[in-house]
Amino acid sequence: MIELPAEFIQRMSKIAGFKEFLKSYEKPPVRAIRVNTLKISVEDFKKISPFELEQVPWEKNGFYVNGEGLGKTILHAAGLYYVQEPSAMCAAPKLDVKRGERVLDLCSAPGGKGTQLAQAMDGDGVLVLNEIDYKRCGILASNVERLGIKNAIITCKSPKNLAQSAEEYFDKILVDAPCSGEGMFKKEVNAIPEWSLQNVKLCTERQEKILDSAAVMLAGGGRLVYSTCTFAPEEDEGQIENFLKMHKNFRLISMDKLLPHEVCGEGHFCAVLEKCDGDRRALNAFTGTAIVNKAADRCFRDWAKDVLNVEFGNLFQTGDRGNVHIYSIPDEMPSLGYGVVRSGVCLATVNAVNGKVEPAHALAMCLKSDEVKHIEVDEATALKYLRGLTFDCAESEKGWRVVTFMGYPLGWCKAVAGVAKNHLPKGLRI
Repeated sequence: MIELPAEFIQRMSKIAGFKEFLKSYEKPPVRAIRVNTLKISVEDFKKISPFELEQVPWEKNGFYVNGEGLGKTILHAAGLYYVQEPSAMCAAPKLDVKRGERVLDLCSAPGGKGTQLAQAMDGDGVLVLNEIDYKRCGILASNVERLGIKNAIITCKSPKNLAQSAEEYFDKILVDAPCSGEGMFKKEVNAIPEWSLQNVKLCTERQEKILDSAAVMLAGGGRLVYSTCTFAPEEDEGQIENFLKMHKNFRLISMDKLLPHEVCGEGHFCAVLEKCDGDRRALNAFTGTAIVNKAADRCFRDWAKDVLNVEFGNLFQTGDRGNVHIYSIPDEMPSLGYGVVRSGVCLATVNAVNGKVEPAHALAMCLKSDEVKHIEVDEATALKYLRGLTFDCAESEKGWRVVTFMGYPLGWCKAVAGVAKNHLPKGLRI
């Protein structure tokens, strides 16, 4: 069994089933995946799954699995599933997200719960994924791209600063708060040495401020879900009790605590709150100039006519040292001021000098095989491609093509004289 902090053991000794709780640490971490229904149905995934699947009770798309290397399979690279601790899947469904809503995941990286919300929205509505740590925004963006999410806006702001831009705007808000991580002791190497009663206190103070900001941003009648992966009462039940004392216009709908000796998972806390009064305000729409470089726009549209069988609306450009980056941004994109890292889908980069188009990996990952010229490959070739290697293709294939496996995109290649040159981003190669 792992060596737990003495003060932690003393605090937990008061819970029902304490002996069983301690025994749960003798077992290995529970592993699970969540099928990405933006790309494949659960029924179809079951037909091709390399794992035996056992249902996670609180997430219809979640399944317990066994094995190592879950993040290094072809199906993972294709974005058909997300590796997620099963207990952590309990919070997002309780937000009861609907298509067309305005939704915020306030502490989003690496993106497990935010991508869960995206599946429920099915591309319809505004999804803001906020992360205060800029480096972690990169991990978040990578997961959003891999899963083919089109309607996400990634921001890098403090909750307080975001609240200044979005008062009473969101219909639903998820706060998966940074916490002392007691439910991560088996999963994260640094979780135990970083734990202390002082850290519990610091986390409690931070969470209180984050919840205050969330209360400002939630529209009247809206729903707020607060969750942690810790068992500390100060961060869980105590935090909710204090919040309700300070915010009389909120009511508690439900509160659940999953403990590792009671469920198949490492543990989680989740509370559902509703804002009983207030308005639902609109924000100014994003007013940036959509098309700055008309030549680059023409080059991209000509390229798209040749390669794509689908159109993207709401095009927007940014520029960087002669390169023009083209995005398709969400409908009714709100103006959130500074700190917007990425909006919608990056489609391509156009060289403003010679007009050459370099399609973005994000574009490939949000397409279906019938929406783009593609080269279907077998398992051996798919693995070769994911390692960053070239592969042989038909002489008739020329230009940009999406590499697909079982009909699901893996990324771009460029076919020249019977050879498919690899354009998978280096950081994604296995």
